[in-house]
Amino acid sequence: MRVVIVGAGKLGYSLAQYLSKEEHEVTVIEQDEERRLIVQNSLDVMTVCGNGASPQFLLDSGIKADLLVAVTDSDEVNMITCMAAKQAGIPQTIARVRNQEYVGHGQEAFHMALGIDLTINPEMVTAIEISRILLTPAALDVEDFGNGKVRLLEVRIRPDSSLVNIPLRHLALPPHILVAGILRQDSMIIPHGSDLLLPQDSVFFVGSSDAIKAFSEQFAEKKTRIERVMIIGAGRIGRHLAKILVNVGMSVKVIDKDRERCQELATVLDKGLVLCGEGTDIDLLIEEGVGDADAVVCLTDDDKLNLLLALLAKDLGAQKTIVRVGRSEYMSLMGKVGVDVVLSPRLLTAGVILRQVRRGQVVAVSLLEGAKAEAMEIVVSNNSPLLGRRLKETKLPRNAIIGALIREGALIIPDGNTLLQREDRAIIFALPDTIAKLSKIF
Repeated sequence: MRVVIVGAGKLGYSLAQYLSKEEHEVTVIEQDEERRLIVQNSLDVMTVCGNGASPQFLLDSGIKADLLVAVTDSDEVNMITCMAAKQAGIPQTIARVRNQEYVGHGQEAFHMALGIDLTINPEMVTAIEISRILLTPAALDVEDFGNGKVRLLEVRIRPDSSLVNIPLRHLALPPHILVAGILRQDSMIIPHGSDLLLPQDSVFFVGSSDAIKAFSEQFAEKKTRIERVMIIGAGRIGRHLAKILVNVGMSVKVIDKDRERCQELATVLDKGLVLCGEGTDIDLLIEEGVGDADAVVCLTDDDKLNLLLALLAKDLGAQKTIVRVGRSEYMSLMGKVGVDVVLSPRLLTAGVILRQVRRGQVVAVSLLEGAKAEAMEIVVSNNSPLLGRRLKETKLPRNAIIGALIREGALIIPDGNTLLQREDRAIIFALPDTIAKLSKIF
């Protein structure tokens, strides 16, 4: 596919990197010459210096594309860019839009009039992901596929677990559950029958949502259902998350040093407590019961501060810590020093956009553990070479595994004898180097 990315910030750079690896024809448009040169010198993509929001520039530059993705720092520029792209003959557009006034309920006609096919709000995507993890106390990550029928659950294996040191082929897992991936010492493994689970492995289980929910309870240690949440940082993610958690009945406290942010959130939060203060103030944290919190979510704009806050909260007795990072390379480090869950809004947003780029047979995409692996929901097409063949006879890449199938609305946990049929929805766990090949054979 021919893809134009307007904006060479962190998200634009990441998208260009992923898409070029998948052999898409990528063009990056950026007005800032320094940013453009960073992309040009680092990635195998074409770069153009110019104003992507100008229809005349798009026409004069001779750029031909199937999709334009506008991810500059300005909502308004992104929206105008999509409108310009449609005038220049680009059939599909995506805009990153953060302002809720532009993406609220009833804005679909407005977006259509501007020529925007899909809007993405990274902060809302991140808040929803955090809320799903909080609703599954033992989880490091939770992803749903097949319209909620299939769930991917990431948990950490305790040393006393009954699953340790048993070959997977002999592992007595509940029905409708399969081991899809293992993260061990910062390396992702696509498991086979002879592989073992070891203490402190982060393991990805896939299966029916009901079976996974029940199965996750054995990893919960002494953790109870999360009811009390402290959020440090009342930015966009913090505000979205606070409203979501209050609506599901959780007790929420939000701390932020910016008085204006606090007042803005307090006016829209029906329940919960908003406090103006420094998140690093230990006396304030103790006074507000951080040690009794079921979860502390650190959402400031400073990665290092978020790490410090999470470690402080853990030291004071908090049960679970979740941290937002801007630099995805920090994700593995934070996990090693004791942070329970680390999330990157950039990677979550990239996953949503990648699904649209791979549109057609690909229904959903999730980037896992700093993009060390991907989980995809993909439809078996009418001309796929996999049709009518048993899984053990197919030449799937070694670093990929089909964890579940949805067939006519029913869930199947496949084995080597399972036959693939047209219109099956396959939930696949794979390493990045296999994605291009998987897309072709499906």
